[in-house]
Amino acid sequence: MTPEPVISFAQIKEFLALPVYLYKNDPNWIHPLDKDIEDVFDKNKNKFFRHGEICRWILRNEHGKATGRVAAFINNKTANTFDQPTGGMGFFECINDKNAAFILFDLCKNWLTERGMKAMDGPINFGERDRWWGLLTEGYAPPTYRMNYNPAYYKEFFEAYGFKPYFEQYIYEMKVAQKLPEKYAEKAQRIANDPGYTFSHLKLKELNKAIDDFRIIYNKAWVRHDNFKAMSETQARSIIYSFKPIIEEDLLWFSYYKGDPVGFFLMLPEINQIFRYFSGKLNTWNKLRFLWHRWRKTCNKIFGAAFGIVPEHQHKGLEGAIIMAAANVLQHTNRYDKIEITWIGDFNPKMLHLLDSLGATRIKTMITYRKLFDEAAVFKRAPVIG
Repeated sequence: MTPEPVISFAQIKEFLALPVYLYKNDPNWIHPLDKDIEDVFDKNKNKFFRHGEICRWILRNEHGKATGRVAAFINNKTANTFDQPTGGMGFFECINDKNAAFILFDLCKNWLTERGMKAMDGPINFGERDRWWGLLTEGYAPPTYRMNYNPAYYKEFFEAYGFKPYFEQYIYEMKVAQKLPEKYAEKAQRIANDPGYTFSHLKLKELNKAIDDFRIIYNKAWVRHDNFKAMSETQARSIIYSFKPIIEEDLLWFSYYKGDPVGFFLMLPEINQIFRYFSGKLNTWNKLRFLWHRWRKTCNKIFGAAFGIVPEHQHKGLEGAIIMAAANVLQHTNRYDKIEITWIGDFNPKMLHLLDSLGATRIKTMITYRKLFDEAAVFKRAPVIG
């Protein structure tokens, strides 16, 4: 088997086309938009190139057919914040052949070692955690937009190579019409009755204010997370604007206490329910089809893109109150049946407890693996946040 760095246009096409061959008989697989994948490797579109680098390969068999692909990358902002300098690998796809998988893993390990790394996480993204992050190990159902999907045999490959779980990520599901458990409903109602708290959904004409509120809450709520980096105004604007074509005002909710932003619950239509018909292409025709599907309300599911409460307002019932405020509006529209809450790390036990207590059902498990290059080094899982 022969690996090749992906450089030419023809090799890029093969890199994108390989999953079509691998998943041709899997009804759950949804072809990601080629544009979304290629944006990761585009220096003009992926801001992580400002402080990182990436390389990708395809693997050919003796007949010249592509049988695997992978990418390795370094984010210099986070690489040296761990006990071992740690790079990443992702966009892994491979036939059911352990030898082929190990060749691809070795390519990543060797490339990262040459650049001073002593460990690698995978399969992850050269970018934010909200996309292409983690290996699916339980719950083989159609993936949410920009979430990984893979065959069950990948887990064996990763673990046989020496990858160990660094943390697990869980995906939950709730019915939009689902009522809060009584104890949470009572706490939520007390918060809702407190005149200091107010709740409102996004108004597009006030988008700039929403972006500022999102950033303020995010930076306060996530400060205790592993490798936290404060979100800039530019980053917040980029995140919100990237979803602007699919934003619906009554899906993005904010809570305020005496006028200060203290919580958000941001949801989006699960547009993979539309993109599954596009074969990975977002050409002019498919853009028109997208608008038609939106008009037809093809999406009957939403996904929770982000949820955050500032620390001083946690565990008072605000979590339930903001969900209840959104539900009171959405239940009257009858547009959506379910909400999928993606993804909650096992390093966040308080959020896991909240979702379990709210009656959410855990439907998928994904694992972010770490491989230490020095097998004698002590392996540590991701630290639990308080």
